Amino acid sequence: MNSAVSTCFRRVAVLAVVPLLVACGSQPPRVDQEGSPPPAAAKPAPQKPPQYTLKRGGGFYQDDGPGDSIPGNLDAVPDAEPRAEPLHRFANNPYSVLGRDYVPMKALQPYRARGVASWYGRKFHGQKTSSGEIYDMFAMTAAHPTLPIPSYVRVTNLANGSAVVVRVNDRGPFLHERLIDLSYAAAWKLGYIGAGSARVEVESVLPGEAPKEAPPADTLLALTKAEAAAPAPAEPPLPAVQELRGTFLQLGAFGSQDNAESFRARLARQLDWLSESIHIHARDGMYRLHLGPYRDAQEAGRVAERIREALALKPFVIQR
Repeated sequence: MNSAVSTCFRRVAVLAVVPLLVACGSQPPRVDQEGSPPPAAAKPAPQKPPQYTLKRGGGFYQDDGPGDSIPGNLDAVPDAEPRAEPLHRFANNPYSVLGRDYVPMKALQPYRARGVASWYGRKFHGQKTSSGEIYDMFAMTAAHPTLPIPSYVRVTNLANGSAVVVRVNDRGPFLHERLIDLSYAAAWKLGYIGAGSARVEVESVLPGEAPKEAPPADTLLALTKAEAAAPAPAEPPLPAVQELRGTFLQLGAFGSQDNAESFRARLARQLDWLSESIHIHARDGMYRLHLGPYRDAQEAGRVAERIREALALKPFVIQR
């Protein structure tokens, strides 16, 4: 075979092998605009279920509970230590829940009352309190309708003499004429977790005040029995309320109190610049969110325009 034929034969053989190599190879990856292959898509990490069913604080319900992870040393949790703190700028403004208007105290002052204490737990754990702080069911805190936020009180279980000092940083309770809602840890230390509620005495503790010792349990029990046996005038309804009148903005209306509370919590987070309180006004089976009061319709209208621009929500002016 001469040189020319040999060269031609080699070219034909190479051309025949190239399609085979292409056919055996895999399809090349798509090239992006920069000329490099795109990274492989990462698989999303599996989501862990939340440890608690979350809901905003301020009340106790029958389906609330301790959750699945309870520390084993709740008895060792120290009481809240009273200290001088500035009062919250907004949490002590008048507000309305379930058709009742509440007027919180504007200054620290002596306070003493007896009534029923409940507790709230996992449904509110991790949610914002009325003070904006995050509720921790394992801290020594409490919710009260009218005591200043923040303030400190000593709560004594009248059945067994146990006493704790807690820091008030939330509003509630608003049902069943209850006096105070304690955190899970505080209720544990007072011994009424299983019962859900207990009759207690609540007394303010002012910063710098010398600590008091609770009376012995048998003395408290005797006093409680004597109280029950002796005819006594009914305690005044707690907390004190007054009707709020004037010009308001209506932000929404709901057939469910839970939905109204959730929407109010959302608005409070998104409209943190508001200087007025968002009230829940209950009437005729509806729960309406009212913001105010304002001096007149013009002032209310200016706030309504700011809300509309921020949230694409159109409030309207009402008179109450």
